[in-house]
Amino acid sequence: MRTNQLLWAPALLLSLALAQPAAAQKKYPPGVTDSEIKIGQTMPYSGPASAYGTIGKAQAAYIAMVNDHGGVNGRKINLISLDDGYSPPKTVEQTRRLVEQEGVLLDFSPLGTPTNTAIQKYLNAKKVPQLFVATGATKWGDPEHFHWTMGWQPTYQTEGRIYAKYIIDKMPKAKIGILYQNDDYGKDYVKGLKDGLGGKAAKMIVSEVSYETTDTTIDSQIVSLQGSGADVFFDVTTPKFAAQAIRKTHEIGWKPTHFLNSVSNSVGAVLKPAGLDASTGLISVEYEKDPTDPNWQNDAAYKDWLAWMDKYYPDGDKNDTFNVFGYNEAATLVQVLKLCGDNLTRENVMKQAANLKNFAPPMLLPGIRVNTSPTNYYPIQQEQLAKFNGKTWELFGNVLAMNQ
Repeated sequence: MRTNQLLWAPALLLSLALAQPAAAQKKYPPGVTDSEIKIGQTMPYSGPASAYGTIGKAQAAYIAMVNDHGGVNGRKINLISLDDGYSPPKTVEQTRRLVEQEGVLLDFSPLGTPTNTAIQKYLNAKKVPQLFVATGATKWGDPEHFHWTMGWQPTYQTEGRIYAKYIIDKMPKAKIGILYQNDDYGKDYVKGLKDGLGGKAAKMIVSEVSYETTDTTIDSQIVSLQGSGADVFFDVTTPKFAAQAIRKTHEIGWKPTHFLNSVSNSVGAVLKPAGLDASTGLISVEYEKDPTDPNWQNDAAYKDWLAWMDKYYPDGDKNDTFNVFGYNEAATLVQVLKLCGDNLTRENVMKQAANLKNFAPPMLLPGIRVNTSPTNYYPIQQEQLAKFNGKTWELFGNVLAMNQ
């Protein structure tokens, strides 16, 4: 027996020696190595909402800047951004590819309410962060039922209530006509407006018409709203249809007080194609610094943004607020990754995202901050009304915070 023990002893020692390096190797979740953090996203680079595609390009440009400065805690960010054409089935297909084939750590800023709705249950079942979704639907702030999903921008219902308050205060006898996209995005805005109007909604709203993203034009809906006698137009449309609505309203000589939802108030992507004269007088809300606003020309954060655009996204439109959105949202993601340190588990990503305190992405309006908690998945809850003067948006009134 002793002889056998001696014969086996070297083999045992050798096996232990070989096992030690493996045991000492660091263990990381999917998408993370010593040198890389791989994240994914879906964006509408094609299709009816392709104007939003620049958000993904701006985020890639921001990440390129971060990587040029050493990345996050020594790791470079690898963003895999796939086109989903604003089509929910395609979003599902591309998201499965990101999770199951690419092995990303998280899904960052996937754009669109119907598209995110299509992947929410899947990502939550897989325990993959659906982080800072690029849509303001109220459903993205439900940590009790969807722990792995978090919004970023102010909610559509909050914005709708802000318009309702303004209408009640300034135009108590208004006759309101509504145009909305026939999906969760459009209905969320309409609910916010109606909730804000309260018991006055039934009397003040004289017409509601919808459109589908597959429609080629919304001209007939605009003519219908004019015929309803509405003197207030609540315009809940994505960029392509927003430009059509503004142009058609102007062409037929209808002159209502025109409220345009913030997701389509980009001067470069919407108002210029629609016509600046036709856009004059529009009312919307803002929570970010509009690059066309001369008030920011000497602002340090604006100058930094401009220099970044020149170097990292020279083909981007400096009049397009979607490029400000992508910049600010990417800055928020980088902040979360910094807070994670070397603990880059998916659970810790959500923990840090849900503990942001007074974080100020550089191009948010003064006084507006990002705040979250384990029970508050609404990072930004403040906005300010603005009116378009034919060249730029002019802020007016106070920064408003509305309860969810």
